[in-house]
Amino acid sequence: MVHPSFPGGMPTMFYCGNDADAKRLVSRIIQQFGWEPADMGTAAAARAIEPLCQLWCIPGFLENRWTHAFRLLRL
Repeated sequence: MVHPSFPGGMPTMFYCGNDADAKRLVSRIIQQFGWEPADMGTAAAARAIEPLCQLWCIPGFLENRWTHAFRLLRL
């Protein structure tokens, strides 16, 4: 998960929380790991973010394929 390489570009890592200082730190760590950070707001957003983990796991468990990620497209 560190410095992933995908033909479509840098994958997005979604994060949320109620502590602004902690979120700034997490954003920097995400960037250092080679991901695009996407702040989804307060900790209440975890309810929407956590199911993405389940979607990520489905092809991994079914096909033992773990080389995929989400990417937020911005227009």
